[in-house]
Amino acid sequence: MAVDHDVRLEEERAPGGEVSAAALIGYAVAAAGILGWFLFGLLVQRQGFVDSVGESAGAAFALLLAVSVVEMIRHNGR
Repeated sequence: MAVDHDVRLEEERAPGGEVSAAALIGYAVAAAGILGWFLFGLLVQRQGFVDSVGESAGAAFALLLAVSVVEMIRHNGR
């Protein structure tokens, strides 16, 4: 019985490779937002290519941090 329990825990930790449609839509929205932020800085604010890349990379890292914190809270809440 202990083996079955361990196998079930491994499956909960590492689910199959399927990604939900909502997650894919979220990824697409985030990518479009980061690209839009880059183009806004480059074309509207005229702040230069390197500064625009830096700002959009910072926004992307902040988004990754937020997702990480939310997933940690979700995982520890169970």
